[in-house]
Amino acid sequence: MKKEPTHFSICVIIPTYNNQKTLARVIDGVLNYSNHVIVVNDGSTDDTSNILKNYTDRVEVITFDKNKGKGKALREGFKLAIKKGYEFAITIDSDGQHFPEDIPNFVKALESHPDKNLLLIGSRNMSQEGVPKKSSFGNKFSNFWFWFETGIKLDDTQSGFRLYPLHIIETRKFFTNKFEFEIEVIVRLAWAGVAVKNMPVKVLYDLSERVTHFRPVKDFARISVLNTVLVLIMLLYIKPRNLFRRLKKKGIKRFFLEDFLGSQDSPKKKALSVGLGVFIGLSPLWGFHTVTVIFLAMFFKLNKTIAFAFSNVSIPPCIPFIIYFSSKIGQWLYGVEFSYKLDEVTKDFVILEHLETYIVGSFVLATVASIVLTALSFLLFNLVGRKNVIVKNG
Repeated sequence: MKKEPTHFSICVIIPTYNNQKTLARVIDGVLNYSNHVIVVNDGSTDDTSNILKNYTDRVEVITFDKNKGKGKALREGFKLAIKKGYEFAITIDSDGQHFPEDIPNFVKALESHPDKNLLLIGSRNMSQEGVPKKSSFGNKFSNFWFWFETGIKLDDTQSGFRLYPLHIIETRKFFTNKFEFEIEVIVRLAWAGVAVKNMPVKVLYDLSERVTHFRPVKDFARISVLNTVLVLIMLLYIKPRNLFRRLKKKGIKRFFLEDFLGSQDSPKKKALSVGLGVFIGLSPLWGFHTVTVIFLAMFFKLNKTIAFAFSNVSIPPCIPFIIYFSSKIGQWLYGVEFSYKLDEVTKDFVILEHLETYIVGSFVLATVASIVLTALSFLLFNLVGRKNVIVKNG
């Protein structure tokens, strides 16, 4: 018996390309749970068009003259859904691997969420019998990069069984049209503040019926290029943007107390984050400080906010002094001496004529400053932590 979704306006979108063996079964299954169905025929060359003729009075059909890719099919389905006033769209693949009876579970999860900013991804049991090894590996690969780009850990980022918030998608511009769109959309919605979560779903891999259009070489290359771009955007824009937003919202004093001193990280982790930031900020990696410090903070699982903030020790007014003292240390180590004044460094950067001396001195300065500030920070964070304990117990 059909049970229509509740107070939320929800439709179901089925993108399909040459899945004549399973398409009718999927549509019939979905119609048991919703009358609001959109099928996107992505240029199928099999019997798909004739199958869809049997549903013209029950589903909306979008037809492409030629295959344009799953991402394009989903985007066009979203456009029609938004035009018709739907708030959410549940997407389900037409290859028969998903079970339409899981649709009510998506609705229940949405109803229990405190607001509308939710994107649900069906989490499949990728260890069950019949799951292709390449699918399991691809999923783990995708999960890692999604975590790296957003900080969110998921068990399944590749499932096509999803619930999308259309009111957020409507405000975003997307650039991909193939399989990689399903990666782009979840990363960019996560960056927009949408809660991205998994929900367990059943899955069936019937090799006698299932048709996959994933091209290992071409599509993996596309996905790799997309992840490279997303990582660069994350390092150069998203992380700094989030930091400055928090700083602007809280003000310097509150930001310092809550994000630095009040962080739940241990004093050791905070101090090491300070040391990393100072080391990178004083190093001669000009132009790459932000990328390097955030990457290393994530790699070593340190506090990204603290590390990024202290890497900005090399703000423009300080740069001539950093270069000058780096060179002086290098000269002392090499036992040589170059006679130039600080204003020559500021105006002409003549110090860079002795590049090796400067680079060596720069790394020594960065190392010593990092060690000293790590030690001082550790003492400070320990002291603050003890005071907080005394206040709470007092």
